[in-house]
Amino acid sequence: MTGPTAPAPGIGGPDGQGPSGSPAAPPPSIHVRAVLTWLAIFPLVAITSMLADPLVGSWHPIARACVVTLVVVPLAVYLVVPSFVKLYGRVRRR
Repeated sequence: MTGPTAPAPGIGGPDGQGPSGSPAAPPPSIHVRAVLTWLAIFPLVAITSMLADPLVGSWHPIARACVVTLVVVPLAVYLVVPSFVKLYGRVRRR
């Protein structure tokens, strides 16, 4: 099943069960997701800015911001935030 009504992989099916047969956990609230996103973005931006400064320090600020966000956004979206959400889910279940 695909489309907007299809469950995300590993989240749970139409029977409300997760991948291991246990009830699917609800996703974190929007407020928790906002905090997790900030916790991911802030250090990534700070570290990337410091590492990129020798290469792009003399560039226009908008060009520097473009380079930093080209690195930070994919890292945050595909690696860091999903890891934080999984970690939050494990901590919340305990």
